Amino acid sequence: MNLLLSPPSLDDFIRLLKAWRFWVLGALIGSALGAAVYSIAPPPYRAKATVNVDFNFEEAFPENTDRQDFYYLEREARKMEEIAWSDDALGQLDAPIEELRSGKLTLSQPAEAGWHFHADDNDPQKAEALASAWANAFVEKVQAEIQAGNLNEFIKLEVTQSANLPKERSAPMSNYLLAGASGFLFLSVIVKLFTKAK
Repeated sequence: MNLLLSPPSLDDFIRLLKAWRFWVLGALIGSALGAAVYSIAPPPYRAKATVNVDFNFEEAFPENTDRQDFYYLEREARKMEEIAWSDDALGQLDAPIEELRSGKLTLSQPAEAGWHFHADDNDPQKAEALASAWANAFVEKVQAEIQAGNLNEFIKLEVTQSANLPKERSAPMSNYLLAGASGFLFLSVIVKLFTKAK
């Protein structure tokens, strides 16, 4: 118990530094385990569709100040983000809405310029189909809201990527290698610190 509660001494640090071979071995073992986990249970594929959103500040409010533009952008972007996650938009995708909202879909950069619609699935073609359908449903619903007067008429949308989408694993192997190596390095330090020297 005293060993656990006592602060590390200079001898402890020297012992840790002398055990560099143990550290290297631990890092190699951890990296190998990380690679094995990646191979056995890889992360799902992620596809990304892109919609270009132009709020046209200069046409919508030519006399506005920067502060007014900021509030306009924040308000309209929030409305559009709600449309993206709405039952109407997600209902056009070939998957249960609960599953889509529980991490299968992610939306990034909801402001002006490119809105990125990500979809994850173990099947890369299914991920691509979901991302493409979501982006197109979003544009359709937003344009309907613009026509109804619920969004500013100067907002322009264009689906810039909805076919032949890039599909990659949602997490690269390097993350697994780093996590494995870091974990085993930490364990090797703990083992060396709490193992009495001979």
